[in-house]
Amino acid sequence: MSDLVMVVGIGADGWAGLSAAARRELHAAEVLMGSARQLALVPEPSAERVAWPSPMLPALPALLASHQGRRVCVLASGDPMFHGIGTTLVRLLGPDRVRVLPHPSSASLACARLGWAVDQVEVVSVVTRPVESVHAAVHQGRRVLVLSADGHTPARVAALLAARGYGGSPMTVLERLGGAEERVIHGTAGGWSLPVAHDLNVVAVECRADAGTVPLPCVPGLPDEAFEHDGQLTKSEVRAVTLSRLAPVPGELLWDVGAGAGSIAIEWMRAHPANRAVAVDSHPERAARISRNAAGLGVPGLTVVTGPAPAALAGLEPPDAVFIGGGVTVPGVVEGCWEALRPGGRLVANAVTVESEAVLASWHGELGGDLVRLAVSRAAPVGGFTGWRPMMPVTTWTAIKPVEGER
Repeated sequence: MSDLVMVVGIGADGWAGLSAAARRELHAAEVLMGSARQLALVPEPSAERVAWPSPMLPALPALLASHQGRRVCVLASGDPMFHGIGTTLVRLLGPDRVRVLPHPSSASLACARLGWAVDQVEVVSVVTRPVESVHAAVHQGRRVLVLSADGHTPARVAALLAARGYGGSPMTVLERLGGAEERVIHGTAGGWSLPVAHDLNVVAVECRADAGTVPLPCVPGLPDEAFEHDGQLTKSEVRAVTLSRLAPVPGELLWDVGAGAGSIAIEWMRAHPANRAVAVDSHPERAARISRNAAGLGVPGLTVVTGPAPAALAGLEPPDAVFIGGGVTVPGVVEGCWEALRPGGRLVANAVTVESEAVLASWHGELGGDLVRLAVSRAAPVGGFTGWRPMMPVTTWTAIKPVEGER
């Protein structure tokens, strides 16, 4: 393959909207790659045209290698480095082998049409992710742009908002932005009546909560009612402390072992869009429930592994942090998690029984760290009065794995 792959952003206006530099690159190309729709927008160059196969990503390395030594130009929608093929090529080939000529992104064009400040809008792409990813961005008063997968996305976004309690939110669908057939459709999520839009569209939402809708905060400690569970749930007060000890950092990976309802893994991922998590539970019904909770709370990318630890941990990517919410008394669980943990990573384990507490005390004696007991009481009716109803105390052990050279 040649030393350099050119990536040219193109809009719905096609050849007419390209810069002189972009046209020169297309004229010089020997091989032009892109989707069938993108290739149809470029009538002039005589390069060999290669439409993306489906699925594209697995075939991409071999496809590029098959044109080794030729001038390859790749077409991309809008800005190739904004949820586009440009980022994939840079990851595959390295930044020195890719040159990008961007076009205005669909997000920039949509904000220009709506009069929205781009830096104050949250953009969610559902091109390759489930539409439930939108949940994490839905907050009262916020503006959200959804990059659609196809013409069905607007109706799915509308249904999601209405079910979430945001049916009164104004919605705008912007089709074929920048093209001669550009169209803008307005409505509300609860009253959305357009079943299918043009495949090339962006959905703009001004989030407005219906009366009585309970907001879901961004900080750890979501209400217990936000999760579907069978009683195996780290309660909100303890969850907030546990996550503070896990100390989520953008881009890190968490193992949530004995995940129950998956609340720790879900709130870890909600802390930052780049965070990743694996929830492990031995009960198939709980694993299915974890997936439902993750989708409903905006992190459908949570990986769920069904099986008993420590066997279920084999082959997983080493974590930056581990939470053991269940199974600390099972032989090999704590050892396996500690061995897999990356240097500098955090391990947090909770115990509510005397037996599990004894295990944590033993590990604390061996590895050190912090051992804390949390006792929470909630107000509850006592006849005609109010009293304190204590919850089961929770013992939390936190340990940080030394990096090489540390004692």
